[in-house]
Amino acid sequence: MAIIRWEPFRELVTSQDAFNRLFNETVSRFFDTSELATRTWTPAVDIYETDHDVVLKAELPGIDPKDVEVRVEDGSLYLKGERKFEKEVKEQNYHRVERSYGSFVRSFPLPASVDADKAQAEYKHGVLTLTLPKREEAKPKTIKISVSKN
Repeated sequence: MAIIRWEPFRELVTSQDAFNRLFNETVSRFFDTSELATRTWTPAVDIYETDHDVVLKAELPGIDPKDVEVRVEDGSLYLKGERKFEKEVKEQNYHRVERSYGSFVRSFPLPASVDADKAQAEYKHGVLTLTLPKREEAKPKTIKISVSKN
């Protein structure tokens, strides 16, 4: 005789999965898949500061760098672009559309210490990295302490 492990919450989890499937199927019938495919999205961004730079990293997978605009204006950094819906596959053949598409605009205030004229941008593996160097006067300076012999 085989020993079967008793899991008291198995039916609860199975019921919840069935309910989630039913809910998702019902909701998807009320919305056109093209509407779901073009919902707005906002790319994730990390911003950090080093002794010499302010660095912004934005996740932009599947976006051609030519479709992204980066500009500094009035002390703010603006990031604008669009992830276009792939029209190669007929929409009625999609089983699920979970990725978000559409245009986005983000803005971030910059510290006054940033020298925007020397900013650099690099796009690699779907991540846009903006490096904004600080002005010389804003960089930390080490002051040597002299010891008196008195």
